[in-house]
Amino acid sequence: MTEDMTIIAEEAYLAAKEILEKARLEQEELFVVGCSTSEVGGATIGTYSSPELAEMVFGGIYQATQEAGVYLAAQCCEHLNRALILEKEAAVKYGYPMVNVVPQPKAGGSFATAAYKAFEHPVAVEHIQAAAGMDIGDTLIGMHLRDVAVPVRLRSGQIGDAHVVCARTRPKFIGGGRAVYDEELL
Repeated sequence: MTEDMTIIAEEAYLAAKEILEKARLEQEELFVVGCSTSEVGGATIGTYSSPELAEMVFGGIYQATQEAGVYLAAQCCEHLNRALILEKEAAVKYGYPMVNVVPQPKAGGSFATAAYKAFEHPVAVEHIQAAAGMDIGDTLIGMHLRDVAVPVRLRSGQIGDAHVVCARTRPKFIGGGRAVYDEELL
């Protein structure tokens, strides 16, 4: 299992690195991740939470976000209304009101619990508007992305046994047929 866990950590790192590069996030932008460790391990979402597996997946993704200089926001499960765990510095920077909850493997999810343990000053918030995100195991991160999300295909659409869907965001187009758009923002 240790070898499998190492492979999963590497898959998570490579997937996060790829979406971060494709999304072209700037320093200190927000990157949201929802992760079902049940799905990563081959079970149905919400049925087999694994703190050990979460630490491996989180570790790979966190390494990629630190290298890119972006803030990682870990989405909690539905039992905490999909609240998010992030560094206090990010919550303050973006003006997100903090709420009082500490995720647990069966109430918040193992991935959010791993984030809470690993972050220097973890806090919980209810809503964010991330510039990009990764959904591992169909956890529904869309509510935490900016308004216009664009799907991003990765070389590998899986981490462990979990289906992975990624998205970046872009500014809204306004102005109609005669408008001219900045190609760098597409």
